[in-house]
Amino acid sequence: MPGSSEERAQKYLDLGHSEAENHAKTQLELYEKRVQQTSSVTNAISEFFKTNLIGFAWHYLRSRFGGRHPYQAYPRNDDTGIYPLQSSVASREEISIALLSDWASDTAESDAVANLVARHAPDYTVHMGDIYFVGTPKEVEENFTAPYASWYYGASGSLALSGNHEMYSNGNAFFQQLLPAMYAQVGEVRRTQQAGFFCLENDYWRIIGIDTGYTSVGRPFFEILSPPDCHLRKEQVAWLRDVVKLGDPLDTRGIVFLSHHPYLSAFREEYTRPGEQLQALMGDAQRPVIWIWGHDHRLVAYRFDRNGKGPQAYGRCIGHGGLPVEVGPADAGELYKIDYYDTRIRKEIKGRALGYNGFVRVVLRNEKLIAEYRDLEDTCVMEESWTVNKVNGQLDWEVVNVLPELAVR
Repeated sequence: MPGSSEERAQKYLDLGHSEAENHAKTQLELYEKRVQQTSSVTNAISEFFKTNLIGFAWHYLRSRFGGRHPYQAYPRNDDTGIYPLQSSVASREEISIALLSDWASDTAESDAVANLVARHAPDYTVHMGDIYFVGTPKEVEENFTAPYASWYYGASGSLALSGNHEMYSNGNAFFQQLLPAMYAQVGEVRRTQQAGFFCLENDYWRIIGIDTGYTSVGRPFFEILSPPDCHLRKEQVAWLRDVVKLGDPLDTRGIVFLSHHPYLSAFREEYTRPGEQLQALMGDAQRPVIWIWGHDHRLVAYRFDRNGKGPQAYGRCIGHGGLPVEVGPADAGELYKIDYYDTRIRKEIKGRALGYNGFVRVVLRNEKLIAEYRDLEDTCVMEESWTVNKVNGQLDWEVVNVLPELAVR
């Protein structure tokens, strides 16, 4: 992406969530790169119409009315999508996982966060969705697969979920370019990620990445009458039921769900349908879960609660991976949902206050799961832990440390 760090960040200010706007931004990037090669005003105007308007119209219409990439599900290529958690250091029992969402933006901030992740050298890294602007092959390359891309690949695995932005290009680059670059080590064998969901597990914990992205984008006209609800497709539900066996009452391991779209939100839309489907699979057992998502470009710890007919969840929003971080107030009447919210101001651009980017470092130590929320300066702004009771699957939660600025009451 051309321009200074501040110029790149400005491109994402006031970025909406409509497909048309993000396609326009992608074409603007192409236009700017080509105009850099010209010095004539006439040429610049010509290039604008050639690259920006015509390209935008074609890219947008092809996406809106073209075919979506076929859905990929397990079993596929002799892969079940369940991978045993393993340390990349044989003598080390604990396992570390870096979680990032809304990171793939090719900004100075996303590079800084990725470099910080590399310093911590986690066993696994997970990108929880949204490649900006619309998940094109070039955007996948610049963020993940090019030799100069800053994404850190964990020695034990690197996995990805889809957000809505990947589906703005019908998911083609996500399935054809990104997933083939993602993997999980199973012993000495590297297994390539085959679908947009997965399960990492050991004797104490199951970390289940669910796909809410594929069903997050509708078709013209129909989405007005029936807005997308991010539901889990039947193939994914069958996998959760028959392969993961999510409803097994004898499986009392702690459960962590990862998704792109929010189960709870105090700022914009929230999606209850995936939670309802997961609770139906879990059955009558009132098992608490940890649920971590992105989509909202901020760091928020929600209070322990359930949404609609979904599970009781410790909800965490970590959509502050690479985009300008929002620090504005919660919607009217919604503040009660929040326990902690990082509203610290890191810088201002065009009179707009922006917060701190960052990621979550998860550490598994037998029955204990520790979550460290680190900003791009490597400050641990919050640390919390859960201990699973293997008798009944209940979770004991503790806030180990939190900056006073994060408290909302």
